[in-house]
Amino acid sequence: MEVNVFHCTGYIINEVKDADIRKLAEFVVAENQRHHCAADEPFVSEEDSINSVCNEEMAFSPSYLYIAKNNSGKIIGSIRVFKWDKKQQLPIEKIFGINPMTAIHDEPKYNYWHIGRFAIDSFSGISTLMLFKQLVFLSIKPIIEDTDSYMIAEMDSKLLRTLNALGIETIQLGESVQYLHSETIPVCAKREGLLYFYNKYKDILKNK
Repeated sequence: MEVNVFHCTGYIINEVKDADIRKLAEFVVAENQRHHCAADEPFVSEEDSINSVCNEEMAFSPSYLYIAKNNSGKIIGSIRVFKWDKKQQLPIEKIFGINPMTAIHDEPKYNYWHIGRFAIDSFSGISTLMLFKQLVFLSIKPIIEDTDSYMIAEMDSKLLRTLNALGIETIQLGESVQYLHSETIPVCAKREGLLYFYNKYKDILKNK
């Protein structure tokens, strides 16, 4: 099932339930490879990475998954956010050995929302910056609506710099590692650290 949250002349963004996780994983892995591999490095299928993404996403249900498609139905962007049940192993634990409840806050009143699967096709012919802002806005919306909450994520270093430049205040939780072809950094953000971005772009999803 898909619920439209934004549409314009060039693309739509839908909140997706029962998504084709395999297709999403292929898109995310391919975009990471395209953006971060050397130009002369052969473009190959990464079955292990795709299977890993599929397995994680199936374990993280239910979640908010947003997928952008162009007028031909091709995926050009994605992002996912879910509320952690404090039991399942998160990527930040598996990759960095960081438990949010000990690294960030151990008070039981706090909730943790994990953001991941962010990818944009920069060759789609649409404004990638606009789509970037729209997808980020959608991902932080449930965190803003949850009073006692933190965002947690494993972010590509370039993506992180862009988010910080746009006004999102993040806290680095550990050293970076190479993951899916890029320097990846474990971060969190207080709900308050997301408010500037959220308020500035509150009208960014008005349909055109």
